[in-house]
Amino acid sequence: MSAGIIAFSIVCVFLAAIVRGYSGFGFSLLTVTALSLVLPTAQVVPSLFMLEIAASIHLLPGIWKDVHWRSILPLLIGCLIGTPFGVWFLANVPAAPMQVALGIVVLIFTILLWRGFALKTMPGTLASVTTGGASGLLNGAFGTGGPPVILFYFASPAGNIAGRASVIAYFLGTDTMALPMMAQEGLLTWDSVIRALMFLPALLIGVWVGSRGFRGADPAVFRKGVLALLGLLALISAAQGFVAL
Repeated sequence: MSAGIIAFSIVCVFLAAIVRGYSGFGFSLLTVTALSLVLPTAQVVPSLFMLEIAASIHLLPGIWKDVHWRSILPLLIGCLIGTPFGVWFLANVPAAPMQVALGIVVLIFTILLWRGFALKTMPGTLASVTTGGASGLLNGAFGTGGPPVILFYFASPAGNIAGRASVIAYFLGTDTMALPMMAQEGLLTWDSVIRALMFLPALLIGVWVGSRGFRGADPAVFRKGVLALLGLLALISAAQGFVAL
């Protein structure tokens, strides 16, 4: 990579890491969207998975007590079940129409949450496994399994703090499961490790800045910020699908 590409990439990682530290999600899609302008996606994604794991580990001690652990295991079980089906869709169904549909569906649910839709009780085991299955399906098909789980927690009565903490813990589990799969496919190389190490300081500083912002955030403002970010990511996903059509 040239010096200009390195500098651009570090700035992108830093800004996306601030978002990750504040909201608990959004790092991968924001960074992939930006870095794919200057680097092949296949080179970017393995490094970002390692950075995602590093971000979650960095945040985990501070949010451990706030995680809704009872829902994490069924979500991860569902994710394991759904991921192979997502991979099948990736191999057999045109991706662009599905990506547009994903963006539209997530945007509709985001608008509902913005307008005050909320669940009165935490979803049970079956609903949690189903949500994890939808997340795994989308993760296998698009590498974007976050929206169902984000909607799951922020529509529930868990609250902002538990929702953010649980999303972070869930992503740590899914990213840790995905990394060996990438290694098996030959996508994880020494170059991707070196690239991740190069971006690691920017990630850790950005996550620290974002997490400090969360501590002082008004709950209502934080919720609106999370939903606005989720809506933005849905629009980005839909736009990428439209461009590919």
